[in-house]
Parts: sequence; C-alpha cells; structure tokens
Amino acid sequence: MKLSILSGGAAAGVVQGLQAQFEKKHACEIHAKFSAVGAMRDLLLAGESCDLVILTRSMIEGLIQSGHVEEGSIASLGIVRTGVAIKTGDPIPAIANREQLLKAFNAAVGIYFPDPEKATAGIHVYKVLQQLGLEKTKEAALHIFPNGATAMAAMAASSDAGLIGSTQVTEINITPGVQLVGMLPKEFELATDYCLGICTKGQSRQLAVDFANLVTGTSAATLRQKIGFELS
Repeated sequence: MKLSILSGGAAAGVVQGLQAQFEKKHACEIHAKFSAVGAMRDLLLAGESCDLVILTRSMIEGLIQSGHVEEGSIASLGIVRTGVAIKTGDPIPAIANREQLLKAFNAAVGIYFPDPEKATAGIHVYKVLQQLGLEKTKEAALHIFPNGATAMAAMAASSDAGLIGSTQVTEINITPGVQLVGMLPKEFELATDYCLGICTKGQSRQLAVDFANLVTGTSAATLRQKIGFELS
C-alpha cells in the first residue's frame, strides 16, 4: 500500500518525523513531495497522484471549492511564522524592528529565501525587501530557491560569510548548519495556518484519514511544537 502526499515545505519535518512509525504500523510506504505551496497545489491540479495534501488554509479551502479536496476534511497542523536565519556560529544580528532588520539585510553578502511567486514565505519576504527599499539595491545578493528548505540548505553549504536567510521557522529549525535568529519584526510578521485535506481522487483514502489523524492529533503535538508550529 502507498500513501501519496503533496505538502508545503513547512510541514516536511512533521511528515518525515512520523513517517517511519506510520509505515511500520500500517505496512505501507509514504511517498511525499515537499516544496512551495503554490507548486504543490499546481501538481495536484495537474493530476498528480495524491491522497493527502498539506498547504495553507486558504489553499485547502480553495481546493474544497474546486472539488479536489473532500469537504469537511480540513484540519490544522498549527500556525507557522516567518523567521530570519544565519549560518550556525555566525554573529547574530539584531532584527527587532524595521531599522535593525534593514541594517541586517543591507549588510548581508547574500540573502537566501524561497520562490517569491509560489512559496508563502518567499512571496512575503520579497514584499518585505520591497518595503525596506532593498529589492533593487541588493538584487545581486538575492539567492532564490524553489522552497525554504533548499534555500536554507544552500545557505548552510555556502563557504561565504555574512549570509542571512528568511523563510518559515519550521524549515529553518530542521536544517543542519543554520540557526534561527528570531521572527520577523511585528511590523513585518507573517503567521500562516497550515492545514491538511483528504483528496477526492486519492487511491488510499483510509491511509490518508489515519495519517491525518496522527499528524493533527495530540501524540504529534510535541513534535509539531518542537519544529516550530504554534498550537492553539
């Protein structure tokens, strides 16, 4: 048996953290793809095989309206905020307000973040750069990747010093070699509700229901919080 999942990168740490125990208990294999939420939604709409989808609440609601996700199956994993990261061990910049964030970004040799068209955090971070007046002056320093996880991994692997990144805190927290500085200042904060839904054309509905219950249940609450989800 196979459970196919399409998920925004913010939930990768949760899915992967529960995968082994679920596969063993249900004698199945989880085939999961993670990337920008927009890219994952596009795959589903294009006919990609999928039993369970994890995206932003608004996207899941849209997929319910379009008939791709079962009505009544939406469930929240929690809230994820957008944070700022540096390579582990680098000097920690101050980012508590607009002036400090501007200084930190402006001083960076490279700014790493996800797709500004399809990734929740990428869209937001680019807007922040625009609001700070840096999207042109720092254009040569912008390093854009398909999702936050690949952006953080690339930053960690770079030999350059003086790098800074911004994406969902869950993607920062699960990436070796980078560390979370903190959340974007209040003025620029972004809090996203990540939800799952059962796909109407899925091939393994019961597995999808069982995994949905596990992911959003109390037994996985500690894992979700550890990775960076805020639970209500």
